Amino acid sequence: MKHPLAGMTPEELAETLRLKPFQGRQLFQWIHRRQVFQFDEMTNLPKALRTHLKETGDPVRLRLLQRTASARTGTCKVLLALPDGETVESVLIRDGRRVTLCVSSQVGCALKCDFCATGLAGFRRNLEPAEIVEQVLYLLAGEELYGKTPNIVYMGMGEPFRNYGAVTKSIRLLMHPEGLGIGARKITLSTAGDVKGIERFAQEDWQVRLSVSLHAANDTLRSHLVPLNRRYGLADLRKALLGYQAITGRQVTFEWTLLEGVNDSSRDVRELLAFLRGIRASVNLIPWNPVPGLDYAPASRRQCRAFLDQLTECGVKATLRREKGQDIEAACGQLRRIAGEGFSPSSP
Repeated sequence: MKHPLAGMTPEELAETLRLKPFQGRQLFQWIHRRQVFQFDEMTNLPKALRTHLKETGDPVRLRLLQRTASARTGTCKVLLALPDGETVESVLIRDGRRVTLCVSSQVGCALKCDFCATGLAGFRRNLEPAEIVEQVLYLLAGEELYGKTPNIVYMGMGEPFRNYGAVTKSIRLLMHPEGLGIGARKITLSTAGDVKGIERFAQEDWQVRLSVSLHAANDTLRSHLVPLNRRYGLADLRKALLGYQAITGRQVTFEWTLLEGVNDSSRDVRELLAFLRGIRASVNLIPWNPVPGLDYAPASRRQCRAFLDQLTECGVKATLRREKGQDIEAACGQLRRIAGEGFSPSSP
């Protein structure tokens, strides 16, 4: 089997493929910085070396099945086929000249949050570091970044802390100065509240941001919406976050998907305020994006604004996210593994 090259550092490339150190750096730059996936186009590598590389490694192993773009918002979603036939989805979101990439860490998800489409497909397997990085490379290929590096959010399919080693290696590859060189503060990892993962993440020597998908601040409701809460209740989660901040000094962002008549009332605001006491935090409010087969409705725009106003009046930093991908089923909570039937695979 050929080596998955996108998941290796320059040093690992040189060692594994028996290259000189500078050739390992060159190969890494072609794949990561330039998004060139054909060896014949890597013109500063000797022809004999390119022939050797074709026999021993794959620059990328994922295949692009479909690329869907929203004419209204510029949001783009890609469906990628993995080597074993599984599929995964990733999203590029534009906001002026700012680009944010939403990547997946697993095929499906085992957590089965009650309002999220990904859990409907069940869990299939973890992604390898190369498979995570390649999502970013495919999304960026041919994109104009105007000299800026993109923001990366691990908020796609899966719970990142359930695939900890692969996720953290992929982050370091994306940060590598010979590649994309993305700053740690431009990368956000989102968890549904995996306490052990948060405790481990606090020990990393970087400033990657942490986000928590909260959605409810009482145990009864949160255990229904986010079943992981049955294992790690709000008291345990709060303790872990206070410990995380004591070690890192970094702010935590909380995601709160607003569901009509479920978690959008003044009482929910009061419970959230009580949970946040003592935590340096910001809150990202997300209007729910409808998913066929799930019995929820999005909170009204008026109710969303009222929820936001109550938080900000109490001194909480909060924003109300604008919908950017609902028309192509790429908005928050809509990513779902689907079979590639009906699509014509295209080579990278």
